[in-house]
Amino acid sequence: MPATASPAFDLRDPAFLADPYPVYDRLRAMAPVWKAPFGRWLLTRYDDCNLLLRDRRFGKDYTDPEALKRRFGPTALEEPAVVELSYMMLMRDPPDHTRLRGLVAKAFTARRIEALRPRVRQMAERLIEAAMPAGRMDAIRDLAFPLPMMVICELMGIPDADRDRFVKGSVSGGRLLDPAPPTRADMDAANANVRVSGAYFETLFEQRRREPADDLISQLVQAEEAADRLTTAELRANVNLLFAAGHETTVNLIGNGLLSLLLRPDQWQILRDDPSLIPNAIEEILRFESPVQAVSRVLAEPVEIGGVAIEPGELVVAMLGAGNRDPGVFDDANRLDVTRANPNPLSFGGGIHFCLGAQLARIEAAEVFGAVLRRLPDLRLAEPDRVQWRSSFALRGVTELPVIWNG
Repeated sequence: MPATASPAFDLRDPAFLADPYPVYDRLRAMAPVWKAPFGRWLLTRYDDCNLLLRDRRFGKDYTDPEALKRRFGPTALEEPAVVELSYMMLMRDPPDHTRLRGLVAKAFTARRIEALRPRVRQMAERLIEAAMPAGRMDAIRDLAFPLPMMVICELMGIPDADRDRFVKGSVSGGRLLDPAPPTRADMDAANANVRVSGAYFETLFEQRRREPADDLISQLVQAEEAADRLTTAELRANVNLLFAAGHETTVNLIGNGLLSLLLRPDQWQILRDDPSLIPNAIEEILRFESPVQAVSRVLAEPVEIGGVAIEPGELVVAMLGAGNRDPGVFDDANRLDVTRANPNPLSFGGGIHFCLGAQLARIEAAEVFGAVLRRLPDLRLAEPDRVQWRSSFALRGVTELPVIWNG
């Protein structure tokens, strides 16, 4: 397949979203470094994806107005959601990235996150107990979504009176993170979300300026007031980022994991027999059904990948879901194996943009799986033949997951 061959798939096709892996396999075999018709270079091999994540030649272009227009369309600089993205640490290179991440990292120390484990376990147990009398639940709505939302609300200091509005919400679209340019409808929805969340957090910032607490938002507000560390726009954008990132991928990790395990009773049984394998199973689930399927970078200087020359300014996408199933790296790569030695997934990224909340996500998933195995060992899918995947490609997860058990 030449670098500019006709596309073999549509990123918005429900059939592709339901099972992108055969397409990944074809691309990896025929054109592992491929320029898609929508102008992005797609990488599908593990080592190439890993290179993009760690090599400083692959950077961010969200401070370049012309690059934003190429990525999001001619109105990019007028779109609130794009402006918000441009202030997020995830979209910045050093020195801005170093400064912003350094401020946030103070609240994500390994000791502080590990100290949350008993609280996370308690939350998981309570959510399961609330569902048990019915003998069935939607594992997304009743467990995978509310738990990480409750945790991030607590970590950030969302007032108790406001938490229901978040806990009873739903996962966002994530369309602006997809490799393909967003539609007008995608952009309008993202803009509306930014306006609503921005208004809420602006009010909360004022409260924390008057009455600081022992929470992440208070720490960031204090950094904003230092003037030389964090601007108001950076404060708003990065609180929104942390709030979304603090639950979005974990919802998908838990949901994808439960679905993958329940579709394979032999793997579920292995964990029932030996719960000590749960941490390794989480790494394998991250590899097998990555919550984050793709991340993008822009080239700062010429690079040759797999014999293909790519010029500066080009947008390059690491297809993490494809890299995680590279048969050149993993034996029987399309098989879930909770006993697999060293799964080593790319799902949390790498280099300077490695996911700040990776430890927290792993703890939350481990406590949920542990609680389910203890309390609902006979859990099974209520409708195994009907699975609805989210319409976003970059963030992979199911919208609902009906499960049942013996009452």
